[in-house]
Amino acid sequence: VQLQASGGGLVQAGGSLRLSCVASGRIFSVPAMNWYRQAPGKQRAWVADITTGGSPNYADSVKGRYTISRDNAKNTLYLQMDALKPEDTAVYYCNMYVSESRYQSPRAYWGQGTLVTVSS
Repeated sequence: VQLQASGGGLVQAGGSLRLSCVASGRIFSVPAMNWYRQAPGKQRAWVADITTGGSPNYADSVKGRYTISRDNAKNTLYLQMDALKPEDTAVYYCNMYVSESRYQSPRAYWGQGTLVTVSS
């Protein structure tokens, strides 16, 4: 299983970006999907998650500005980021828990990261 993240870039404060993460390979189910981010000099931090049923959760720092969503048919995860702030600058990583068959427990996989830079 491989995850490919895309959509990062340079944006001015107040702007928007949409990140995508596509999973490929042998996939039976993906019960949970997450976005994390790692700012310069800081540890990786959880941003948002969404389950198969679609219930999202957000870190307080992004609540009301970010929207996580998923397309189960395409094994794709999205993160719509609005009202971006300079402190949102980070490498964003997608994370998925994937079962390759009905007999396998979910395993964690990570994308390669995509850089988001917000200028003031």
